[in-house]
Amino acid sequence: MVIKYIADPIAAALGDWASQLNIYSVLLRICLSIAFSAAIGCERSSKRHAAGLRTFILAALATTLAMLLDLYLAALSGSAFFVISAASIIALATISVNSILFSSRSQIKGLTTSMGLWACGIVGLTVGAGLYTVTIVSALALICGLSFFPTFEKYLKNRSNHFEIHIELKSSSYLRDFVTTIRQLGIKIDDIESNPAYANSGLSVYTVAVSIKSAELKKYKTHNDIVEALKTLDYIYHIEELIN
Repeated sequence: MVIKYIADPIAAALGDWASQLNIYSVLLRICLSIAFSAAIGCERSSKRHAAGLRTFILAALATTLAMLLDLYLAALSGSAFFVISAASIIALATISVNSILFSSRSQIKGLTTSMGLWACGIVGLTVGAGLYTVTIVSALALICGLSFFPTFEKYLKNRSNHFEIHIELKSSSYLRDFVTTIRQLGIKIDDIESNPAYANSGLSVYTVAVSIKSAELKKYKTHNDIVEALKTLDYIYHIEELIN
C-alpha cells in the first residue's frame, strides 16, 4: 500500500519556504511553539498548578528543537531516524509520570497537568515538523480540553453512582454508626481503608468507596448533597468527597 502525503494547507499558503528547513521557517516554528505552549501554560498557571507557564514553554521548545535537529540530520545523511525526537518524548513522559503525587487523603495530584505536559510536547514535535495546520488544531483542542471540559467532567462525576469520601471520625468506635447510617440512606459501602497518614492525630481517618443504590438518591441527590447531609452527624469531625 502506498501512502500519499498531503501538503500542509497553511505551509502551502505561506509558500515553499515554510515547508523547507531554513532560518525563516525555523524561527516561525519556534515562535509558534512558544506561543501555543504559553497559552496552555497560562491555563495551568491560572489554576495554580505546579507545572505552569515556563514549564510548558520549555517542554514544547525542547521537543520542537529536537524535531528540527532530527530533520536537519536527516537532510545531511539522507536517512530519517528521528532518535532525538523519540528520546525527548520519552524523557518528557518520564518527567510527567514523576510529577504525579498522592496526597495524604489518597488523592491523585497532577495527573491532568502531567498528561497536558506530555501532549504539549507532542504539539512541539508537530510544529517542529512544519505541520502548521495540525499544530494549530491540536493546540486549540488541548486548550479547550483543559479550560472548558472540567466543568462538564465535574457535573458527570457529581451524578455518578460511585464515588469516594475522606472521613475523619472523632473516634474509631463511631465507624459502626457511620456504616449503619449510610446504609439506611441507600448507599452501599464498596471499600473502607484506614489512612495511616493521620496516625497519632487523635482522629480515626478513613477513605470510603461507596455506591448509590437508592433510586431516590440517584434521581434527586448529588454527591455534594449527600456529603452535606453527612456533615450534620455529631461524631464526624470532617468529611469531603475525593476528587481525582
